[in-house]
Amino acid sequence: MKISLIDQQANRVLQNEVICKIRDLINTRNLERGDKLPSERMMSEKFMVKRNHVREAIRKLEFYGMLKSVSQSGTILAIGLTGFNGMVDEIVSMDAPAFKELVETRISLELEMVGLAAARRSTADLEKIKNALEAFKVKMARGEDYLEEDLLFHLAIAKASKNSTMVSLMLLLTPPILSTYERETVCEGDEAKSEIKKHEDVYLAIKSGDSEQATEMMKKHFFKLSEYLKSRD
Repeated sequence: MKISLIDQQANRVLQNEVICKIRDLINTRNLERGDKLPSERMMSEKFMVKRNHVREAIRKLEFYGMLKSVSQSGTILAIGLTGFNGMVDEIVSMDAPAFKELVETRISLELEMVGLAAARRSTADLEKIKNALEAFKVKMARGEDYLEEDLLFHLAIAKASKNSTMVSLMLLLTPPILSTYERETVCEGDEAKSEIKKHEDVYLAIKSGDSEQATEMMKKHFFKLSEYLKSRD
């Protein structure tokens, strides 16, 4: 099932348009590194778009390190104009990642994260992972859609890794995976008891502090998904 795929594409197009308008504004004013941009309100009025669209575009440029929000000061240009223009061209020309690419990245990331989570998790982290696991188990046992609970379980593991960059990447990957997840195909034949056990095994390995075991359990958890990706080559 694909969730709001048309709406997501429309939002991406609009976001790119706002990014280009921000670029044009920066060039028109010949701003340099460290110079302040106009306020979100002013750009919203100038571009004739909603303020939240400007904010989303700024956040994306901040993610790539091109802009920076400074407390009580506003948004500044974080890199030189030449580099900024070149990076904007690359960002707006990027195709939306395919489901296969997103999941390949997620699997690689999570195999690293789960080992770190086993080594670094706190008691509070374990409690959050356990709570997410229990919510997943309830949905799975009832035969209800459990995809969001499953991803929240994995996000809890990401936070337990104590690596903020990895958490940011997971947060970046999660929405497009949710919107393009081909559940009927990928999850065909899943049995509740088996799927619950795979999640429990990952949790128990993290709880025991065994990084190697945690990684191995995550590999088993992703085995079916990995085989599905191979079948699409």
